[in-house]
Amino acid sequence: MKKAYYLFNPGRLSRKDHTLYFYREGEEEPRYLPINAVSALYIFGSVDANSALYNFLGRQHIPVHFFDYYHHYTGSFSPKEYLLAGQLLIAQSEAYRLKKQRMKMARAFVDGATFNMLKNMRYYLNRGRDLQEQISKMEVLRKRIVETSSIPELMGVEGNCRQVYYSSFGEITPGFAWNGRRKRPPKNELNALVSFGNSMCYTLCLDAIYNSQLNPTISYLHEPGTRRYSLSLDVSEIFKPILVDRLIFRLCNRRELRHEHFDYIEHACFLSETGRKVFAQIWEERLLQTIHHRRLDRKVSYRHLVRLECYKISKYLMKMEEDYEPFKIWW
Repeated sequence: MKKAYYLFNPGRLSRKDHTLYFYREGEEEPRYLPINAVSALYIFGSVDANSALYNFLGRQHIPVHFFDYYHHYTGSFSPKEYLLAGQLLIAQSEAYRLKKQRMKMARAFVDGATFNMLKNMRYYLNRGRDLQEQISKMEVLRKRIVETSSIPELMGVEGNCRQVYYSSFGEITPGFAWNGRRKRPPKNELNALVSFGNSMCYTLCLDAIYNSQLNPTISYLHEPGTRRYSLSLDVSEIFKPILVDRLIFRLCNRRELRHEHFDYIEHACFLSETGRKVFAQIWEERLLQTIHHRRLDRKVSYRHLVRLECYKISKYLMKMEEDYEPFKIWW
């Protein structure tokens, strides 16, 4: 089974035949990565590679995602878009151009995202956390989604929902300081985890979009912009509460990540190298876990759930499905 590989250390990446070699700085013996076992590469350290290697990765349809010193996502090497289809591209563009169609898609993304946020809060309410006030506020805000008539208005409702949701994090993860979401830079450990996890989710969705026939630059909730894959931002809204937040709550409450797994650099907080490795390992294990899919009546992995969401979007845009229903957790 293919899986993603994370390169945290500086070094050099090369290939021979169908094997990748990673020479870590200061080590003579390389680490071997059989190409048929790699689904994507995540580069956090300073890694040297040449154009021949990227040509090879492109032919194997393996994307490479890059992160800066502060673990912010900076960009991707994406292989040639061999799966793009002209008819779907036209349909995807048309759905963006028509206001009614775009609003319908955008509302669906916000509906799915806020439903999954609410589900997380109810889960912890049933486990003794004092979250009834946040849940009541979220329920009121969610009713406004269908009433919105413009993207800015909808984004405002989504932002208010997320603010209420984030206000519950301190109650869900006692022992970790939390005074609201702070992105650039993250000021404490919980914010560092959210930033790192959201970057992982964004690139996961980007990989799923790449393996569908969708174009990642045409989006509905987030405004398409220069040099960004905004459709990945749309899709990740649905899955951040399921994949990122639930994983963070587990890591904090089970003390799988502790204070020593973080570094404070110039009034900002980041996961240490050890912390990133712990997160990445449990993240990959999570993506391999399966659930019984109600509609398909079979088990599917969390990673495959994201790809199925992209297929649903494609079918809806091509009028193969009557409606688009975002994925909502039921457990």
